[in-house]
Amino acid sequence: MNGPQIDRRGILASGFAGAAASMVLPAIATARAPGGGVLAPRPPMGWNSWNSFATTITEAQARETAAIMSSKLLPFGYDIFTVDIQWYEPEASSYEYNGNPVPAMDGYGRLIPAPNRFPSSADGSGFTKLAADVHRMGMKFGIHLMRGIPRLAVKKNLPILGTKYRAADVADTTSICSWNPDMYGVDMTKPGAQAYYDSVFRLYADWGVDFVKMDDMSRPYDAHAPEIEGAHKAIVNTGRPMMLSLSPGETPVIRGDHVRQYAQMWRISDDFWDEWAMLEAQFTRLENWNTWRRPGAWPDADMLPLGRLALGKRDTKFTPDEQRTLMTLWSIARSPLIMGGDLRHLDAPTLALLTNRDVLAVNQSSTDNRPHFVQDGARIWSARPEGSQDRYLALFNTTDKPKEVTIALRDLGKSGSVAVRDLWSGRAAGTARDRITRTVSPHGAELYRLT
Repeated sequence: MNGPQIDRRGILASGFAGAAASMVLPAIATARAPGGGVLAPRPPMGWNSWNSFATTITEAQARETAAIMSSKLLPFGYDIFTVDIQWYEPEASSYEYNGNPVPAMDGYGRLIPAPNRFPSSADGSGFTKLAADVHRMGMKFGIHLMRGIPRLAVKKNLPILGTKYRAADVADTTSICSWNPDMYGVDMTKPGAQAYYDSVFRLYADWGVDFVKMDDMSRPYDAHAPEIEGAHKAIVNTGRPMMLSLSPGETPVIRGDHVRQYAQMWRISDDFWDEWAMLEAQFTRLENWNTWRRPGAWPDADMLPLGRLALGKRDTKFTPDEQRTLMTLWSIARSPLIMGGDLRHLDAPTLALLTNRDVLAVNQSSTDNRPHFVQDGARIWSARPEGSQDRYLALFNTTDKPKEVTIALRDLGKSGSVAVRDLWSGRAAGTARDRITRTVSPHGAELYRLT
């Protein structure tokens, strides 16, 4: 999520100071899907409340949105419904955070839904009822969680469930988030620290949570790595197959092996919004992270800021061409597809953009995804459909004028003549011999299947 809007220039994470020493990975247990398979074998798809509701979503809004999602998006694979930050804050009202929060907690310092916003939790059952209803709609239920332990729990020095320790025994009061006032870090060297995280994830597993977006985890990455490992271990200890998504971005690329051991997805940038400069910067980040992607481990270019955004105040600033570029890039690079716009105002063009089955197949069912550098102002990616020798080809024009983008078929492992099918239109687009060349709109993209 949801830190300050900074560092939008596409600076690569691999140059972080202090990241030269390699981590030694211990033998670890792995969170598994039912039946023992890989958790998140394909890029996760879903909806998240941040882009449209900020900190303010209520139970009524969540239920209305989930019903729309189940009807309009679930048939196309979007199946993770996530309530983002500060669901525990009774007075949350905007994209800003209250300076002196009084979060809803239980007697063990574990955050619980604010009952004035989520009335089904007033009996102490937390998100149990909302999660069960989301499950009945055929979807998974996710929540956002800040790293650490509530500052209010430390102030009250609440006990840690099942131990003789208290909140002040495990809190690191020097480890604070620069943009959110809710939590202190947890010192994982202290007795009781792992027990605290175990108790948190045990509670959320009991509620029926399937997905946890955990924030303030990646900057600085090395300083927070023990808590990343602690959260992973706590999930494994619950026995429930909960996906772990790390946020915000700037995870150093050289920490790729570590992060994919402990999380199913992780942000590769700061908060992504509907500005062309931010979208253009994601090309380089996705290229740099390409080799670290594997089933169960997905570099995350962030949510899709499409449709109605920002507490209903505006629609996306992306042009239609930029929206197609966004969906094409996220698909060919296999980033998770998490819609951020307000589904209550979902219009036909946005729905069509999100539900093109041929494009979604690129995201969900492709292999050998790779970038090809050709010339300034042009970006090219290719991939292979699962079980086929065909090639997917994505052509991008990042300039402000129409541009001819071209690549030799031999660079795609092809020769001679190929049939070209336009995946966005679903129509045949002729044949190409020796190379494929197309004129691409400014800030635009084309996506083809070559046979």
